[in-house]
Amino acid sequence: MKQLLLIGAGGHCKSCIDVIEQIGEWQIVGVIDRKDSGVDEVLGYPVIGCDDDLAELRKQYDYAFVTVGQIRSAELKIKLFNQIKLLGFKQPGLVSPLAYVSKHATIGEGTIVMHYAIINASAKVGDNCIINSKALIEHDAVIESHCHISTGATINGGVRVGEQSFIGSHATTEQTITIPPKSFIKAGTVVK
Repeated sequence: MKQLLLIGAGGHCKSCIDVIEQIGEWQIVGVIDRKDSGVDEVLGYPVIGCDDDLAELRKQYDYAFVTVGQIRSAELKIKLFNQIKLLGFKQPGLVSPLAYVSKHATIGEGTIVMHYAIINASAKVGDNCIINSKALIEHDAVIESHCHISTGATINGGVRVGEQSFIGSHATTEQTITIPPKSFIKAGTVVK
């Protein structure tokens, strides 16, 4: 099994751990969090250091994954993604075995596709994204990097979601529209 460091010990980390355990190809070696977080472990995995320890940990581990959630801003996720990239960590794209990703779709590095999400043919998902449980990314849609598509959201065919956007739970887009970068779409919204 390949060894994987997780970066961020909050609630989203728990959901990521569940997906990673289901994949069955990774050994989670520990979690990195802020110095002052007070968190010692997440679902039985120890917190083994903070951001300052990443350069030293890189000597021992090849793979890391950002497990920080994203609602109002993608800034922290982007900072951590870039930090571990600069250190030379590989950031896998992770897909739950309970999700469906078309062989004709692409997902970027550091992106996670969670349980029961669907990514259909010719869809493209950028780097460092969260495609959350039961989200639907339809054919020909483009999700640019550093986006969070929340639980049950529907991105219809040909839609382009701009970088660093948040699409709330059960939001639905009309087809072939463009959502500007850094958009915040509230849960349940219909986007026209």
